[in-house]
Amino acid sequence: MNKLHLEPSYLEFISEVKKRYQSAQLKAATIVNTEMIQFYWQLGIDILEKQQNALWGSKFLDQLSIDLQKEFVGAKGFSVRNLQSMRQFAKIFPDPITKQPVSQLPWGHIVVLIQKVKDKVALGWYALNTLQNNISRNILVMQIEQDLYSRQGKNNLKVSNFHNTLPKPQSDLALQMLKNPYSFDFLTIGEDAHEKEVEKELVKHISKFLIELGVGFAYMGKQYKVSAHGDDYWLDLLFFHVKLNCYVEK
Repeated sequence: MNKLHLEPSYLEFISEVKKRYQSAQLKAATIVNTEMIQFYWQLGIDILEKQQNALWGSKFLDQLSIDLQKEFVGAKGFSVRNLQSMRQFAKIFPDPITKQPVSQLPWGHIVVLIQKVKDKVALGWYALNTLQNNISRNILVMQIEQDLYSRQGKNNLKVSNFHNTLPKPQSDLALQMLKNPYSFDFLTIGEDAHEKEVEKELVKHISKFLIELGVGFAYMGKQYKVSAHGDDYWLDLLFFHVKLNCYVEK
């Protein structure tokens, strides 16, 4: 039996490869996220200008949402609500955002900030604090609700080189950036990416899932190939019920 997987030098090599891979993933996600946030901000600027200069009525966003979703089928980033958030984002930041900490946050974080923080200075503080401390969106909401800025923000956070740093790969912020559904929409891979993520998590917790299904289910596999009448089919998840003596597809 090959004992290579037990050798310390080999394990160290695997660990280094894993770190480099995670770092590359995070860099790619950060680039996509930054480009998407820049696009959302610019679209917000354009919406403001069109509504002011073209005298388009209140139904403008409704029609724009319909047309953009036709162009980018399945993209949830162009809902009316999201377009309204982009417009609000542009109102708060009328000048280019490339040097602002908020430009490197996931869109979900930004939406929380523009909805819950009215003071622009406080908003900037929460954005920078989130980047420096790799804070998840849920923690950000809690900090805002507890008014952390008033208690700590005015004196305890200094401007940093946020634009030259990345979140820690194991942090909540990094994980949310890697799994950001808005980024999937931006890349027009939304549905496939979501389905693969759901399938991955389901398989990861298969024991718990089987228990919840009930007694007698046996897991046969994912993307299980079945041939019938000369055609091939792939079942997402296939189980066998030992008591009923039959296969069950989920």
